[in-house]
Amino acid sequence: MPSLRNDASTWGLVARLFHWLSALAILFLVGYGFWMTHLAERAGRLAHYQLHSLVGWYVLLFLALRLVWRAGNPVPDLPADLPGWERATARAAHWALYALLLAVSISGWMVADTFRQPFEGTLFGVIRLPHLLTSREYRGVVEETHMVLSYVLFALVIVHAASALRHHFGRRNRVLLRMWRGS
Repeated sequence: MPSLRNDASTWGLVARLFHWLSALAILFLVGYGFWMTHLAERAGRLAHYQLHSLVGWYVLLFLALRLVWRAGNPVPDLPADLPGWERATARAAHWALYALLLAVSISGWMVADTFRQPFEGTLFGVIRLPHLLTSREYRGVVEETHMVLSYVLFALVIVHAASALRHHFGRRNRVLLRMWRGS
């Protein structure tokens, strides 16, 4: 049975689940967000925005849990043959992914607060979420910021995936495999 926790060379099951569920959520939210703002019928858009917001709130909760888990688990070592610049870039890219995910989630929450009738968010049907903005004054800026940050996050996810594939097919090391199956 795979280990739940990370060790010096592999990602544990919990970290891998956080990784792949985050990846799926990001792809869903960016794709659905583009679709709902550019292609969906105007009459039904509000329901799409509400679903998008709800998923975004859960992603934010999931991010917090992921960071707590990461703080209590070792991060597996990168391959020894990687140059220093590549190690630094990998670390910076991972923290940039976390920061962008946080910024996109918070800015999305603020967008949900600036509708004519702000969305009332609850997690698990019980935990009521506060409003971060109480005025529509900054709606345009907040919405534009959310959109731009979402596309930057998506671009970084693509670069991250391409880097993992480069490790697997180009360098022929275990970087992708240890996140895919923990081996």
